[in-house]
Amino acid sequence: MSNSLASDRRRIAGLLSVPFFAVQIAAVVGMFWFGWSWKGAFLAVALYYVRMFGVTGAYHRYFSHRTYRTSRVFQFLLAVLAMTSVQKGVLWWASHHRTHHRHSDQPDDVHSVLQDGFWWSHVGWIVSAKHHETDFSKVKDLARFPELRFLDRYHALVPIAYAAALYLVGGAWALFWGFFVSTTLLWHGTFTINSLTHVFGSQRYRTTDNSRNHWLLALITMGEGWHNNHHYYQRSVRQGFFWWEVDPTFYVLKLLSWLGLVWDLHAPPPHVLRANRIGSLTNAAPILESVTGELPAE
Repeated sequence: MSNSLASDRRRIAGLLSVPFFAVQIAAVVGMFWFGWSWKGAFLAVALYYVRMFGVTGAYHRYFSHRTYRTSRVFQFLLAVLAMTSVQKGVLWWASHHRTHHRHSDQPDDVHSVLQDGFWWSHVGWIVSAKHHETDFSKVKDLARFPELRFLDRYHALVPIAYAAALYLVGGAWALFWGFFVSTTLLWHGTFTINSLTHVFGSQRYRTTDNSRNHWLLALITMGEGWHNNHHYYQRSVRQGFFWWEVDPTFYVLKLLSWLGLVWDLHAPPPHVLRANRIGSLTNAAPILESVTGELPAE
């Protein structure tokens, strides 16, 4: 990487990054003010997993990879849920994730731990001025929905409404545990997929990157830790390909399909599961199907 490019990447997005750091500082400082609470910890973890599903089931498996279909109304509700995670707009998230897959662990990867180190892949990229804007050319299939463009443009509205709702229901205590603590945990839980699953774990399939499977990260991220599986076959709604690979996000999506809220859940065909395994004689090319424009909302 050239010195000028490295310098550009390191440039933090000034005042725009203040809320990101302020939330985490508040989570630490507030602990001295409110003190430890098992009830508060339960609230933080419960809301962590509800919003983690917004990240994994909505931002990732639906908006980024279109691994299932849904209605336009439920698509909007999924976007709102995802944006309570305070990870910017739905179009922003999907555009950067698609770029990551297109250049995974290569110089143009958005957040490669191999190219740029742990700090950049875990936190640095998201506060970099270089990655502040949404690349609409990567999300033309999503940008045709005006409600999604609105949410992306005014992405602060949903987190503010979420925080306000917590305060109205439970006061400062609920705001602290349900927003500041829970959001801090959610951010770093999500970011482990960028920074750790390309370093730690095992590889079942040959891919063009260093993606790996790790059971503990799968528990933390509701199934996203089966990362080598995912990079091998991105179109799968299941990232835990086998019954022993726990994938809570898929279980929730399966339940939603029984309720008729989502449908056409795309599973990996048997021949895909068997092919391209490390150590096997079958040496097909990694599955790198297109992730855009295939499954529009109905």
